[in-house]
Amino acid sequence: MILVGNQRGGSRDLARHLLKPENERVEVHQLRGFAGDTLHAALQESYALSRATRCKQHLFSLSLNPPPEERVSKAVFEEAADRIERCLGLEGQPRAIVFHEKNGRRHAHAVWCRIDPEKMKAVPLPFTRNKLQEVARELYIEHDWRMPRGFLDKELRDPRNFSLAEWQQAKRSEKDPKRLKAIFQDCWAISDSKATFAHALKERGFVLARGDRRGFVAVDHTGEAYAVSRWVGLKAKEIKARLGEPADLPIVEKAHVEAAKLIVHRLDELKIEQEREAAAKRQEIEARRARVMERHTAQRTALAAEQERRRRLQEDAQQARLRTGLGGWWDRIIGKRKRLEAENLMETTKSAQRDDAERLRLEGQHRDERHRIEARATALLAGPRHAMSEIADDIERLRHHVRPNDLSTDDIPERESVRPRRRERRRSRDGPQRRR
Repeated sequence: MILVGNQRGGSRDLARHLLKPENERVEVHQLRGFAGDTLHAALQESYALSRATRCKQHLFSLSLNPPPEERVSKAVFEEAADRIERCLGLEGQPRAIVFHEKNGRRHAHAVWCRIDPEKMKAVPLPFTRNKLQEVARELYIEHDWRMPRGFLDKELRDPRNFSLAEWQQAKRSEKDPKRLKAIFQDCWAISDSKATFAHALKERGFVLARGDRRGFVAVDHTGEAYAVSRWVGLKAKEIKARLGEPADLPIVEKAHVEAAKLIVHRLDELKIEQEREAAAKRQEIEARRARVMERHTAQRTALAAEQERRRRLQEDAQQARLRTGLGGWWDRIIGKRKRLEAENLMETTKSAQRDDAERLRLEGQHRDERHRIEARATALLAGPRHAMSEIADDIERLRHHVRPNDLSTDDIPERESVRPRRRERRRSRDGPQRRR
């Protein structure tokens, strides 16, 4: 049963919508907790109560849509409404239920007043979508209805579409029994034959196989076999009644190979994606290095040109201080020229030291920037490199445990069970000790 609910106001509009004559039949089935005896009066009563609070969305409206091919009784709708209000914390709140019938199909609408008259506060409704989805899943499983594919949990989608982060998270986390049971029950709910059940399992990373003693088992990429009857929660004869005989299914070993293939092929794709990402990052890093080197060269050339310009201006100024002719001869006699030459030399030395300090400072800035670029490059490439190494190890591990090279299933011998052979080896090994 698909459940869609939302908080809202607009009591008049909602009542008008629920009673519109477009449906072949409209029945106000229940008005509980309201003083009014019509839907309009009941919802207006909720609005009047909300006026004493600051709540604008004083109603919670819910549509209950069963599968189109199922004929659902009113009692089932009422039981679903009771379960939903317990789940959402709306127990005891005024409630209205309206049935619609169109083209021979019945669905229902339930409306609750959120205002608690004793506390004069609205009942909080956090995470309503998740809670409604959980109740809906339970209803599909309990009534054995075929579950819509788009309704399934998004985390249970095709395992061949997982991302690198999802694969790493799945490896870090242990298998949750509740999650596994939900997977099997969802697959069972949406299938009506062996083929559809096997397809549903395959889309979640399991391969339906012929077990040793349990009949039907589902095998994952690690080789773990799960008894279908146990994880679906039904007896073996009920499983057999829907799925038939398991004789045409692969044995556990072949199912293990097939399940591993699903994962290995996706890991190969992820490895190629990481290689492309690393190549793109390397190209980006090289381009940035080239831009930085070009800028550094331009800055050093500009600094050298500026220093050369200042040096020439300084030389011209120093040369201008030294007089020539009779004035220069007189400056030599009185010692002025020697003093000016010493000042020029000191000024030249200071200018050279200043130029060296500027050049060293610029070179230090460039060196620090290059170090930052290299550190960033190492950090950028570390992720893809580690991911590629991890993926390669996972692929090799899967191939090693299943079948080397191409994961071929052709040379796996058909046999009913490996358990008797193991028991014989154990009996032959332990027998003499028991006799002693």
